[in-house]
Amino acid sequence: MDILSLFFIFVAIELFETNWQKSDTLHGILLNNYKVYRYNIFLFFLLNFSFIYSIFLVIYLQNNSFWMLSIVGIKFLDVAFKLNIMSKIADNTELDEIMPNIKIGLLFRYANVLIYPITFLIATNYFNL
Repeated sequence: MDILSLFFIFVAIELFETNWQKSDTLHGILLNNYKVYRYNIFLFFLLNFSFIYSIFLVIYLQNNSFWMLSIVGIKFLDVAFKLNIMSKIADNTELDEIMPNIKIGLLFRYANVLIYPITFLIATNYFNL
């Protein structure tokens, strides 16, 4: 499969992931994640599919460059951070004690759809930099 096809799949996965978590505030995003986490932790991991896909890309392309591993590392930290927050919510900790409630604008909501796939193109040397 060519790099451009993998790129568009990455964009589609990021769009899917952003849209199922969609909310106007950070607390809303966390609560959307918590609903899925409470229902089934395996479904939580499946819905955070961009983490799984980024690991697949490292293996499939045999690309363990700094940029590719940065994507996987940040995705791992994202899932780990969410799991930590989910466990605190399950322990009845108020979200305001964990982090402030930040308004999520359109640019902030969809930044991952631009950042990760473009970083993937850089990691695969698509631009011949």
